Amino acid sequence: MALVQIENVSKFYQTGEVQVKALQDVNLSIDEASFVSFVGPSGSGKTTMLNLIGCLDKPTEGRIFVDGEQIDAFNRRQRAAFRGTTLGFIFQAFNLFPVLTTFENIEYPLVMIKNESSSKRKEMVLKVLESVGMLDQKDKFPDQISGGQKQRIAVARALVTRPKLVLADEPTANLDKKAALNVIRLMRSMRDEFKTTFIFSTHDPGVMEEAEIIHTLEDGKLLDRKQNQEEKK
Repeated sequence: MALVQIENVSKFYQTGEVQVKALQDVNLSIDEASFVSFVGPSGSGKTTMLNLIGCLDKPTEGRIFVDGEQIDAFNRRQRAAFRGTTLGFIFQAFNLFPVLTTFENIEYPLVMIKNESSSKRKEMVLKVLESVGMLDQKDKFPDQISGGQKQRIAVARALVTRPKLVLADEPTANLDKKAALNVIRLMRSMRDEFKTTFIFSTHDPGVMEEAEIIHTLEDGKLLDRKQNQEEKK
């Protein structure tokens, strides 16, 4: 079943007198519990695509459905509510709060968007911390852990609300090769455990190999769809 359905989507930006065609007439669908990567050179439209699916922007033309909802028709408040209940985000710069512990960084989305008791929040945070292998780091601050560990915490934070879809824009860009592969494999194992769909962008050939389905973008156009021969689920 398709979790994401994109129909004839284009996105244009106006920069002075120049119109930038970030995406042009894109059509695709992404199934539930998929592990999908968008690849392509800088300026190809990868980030724009993730922003549209993530309710951070709206298309100039076309329709986008996520979990059965036509998200391009949402107003600003509806987009914010949908992001909080259905989507998770992982950032290449980690975006952890330096004054909060590992535990508190992961708990933060639950405090902001979920009406859960403190005991329930603790249970949810500890479970996801254990899943990403960071339970022993729960009381440390971001400046006390490595880059790879920070991204593990970012993965845990994205998953703690149990979203149906997690979006990650170049999630391994600030990591060395070993840490990058560890994080992307962690994301895939979390897909297996929670049945969450992951969509990410990357320039890294090693990371591309870990994706199950690869969509290539160039100059805003979707060129092809590749399915890795070895099933990784």
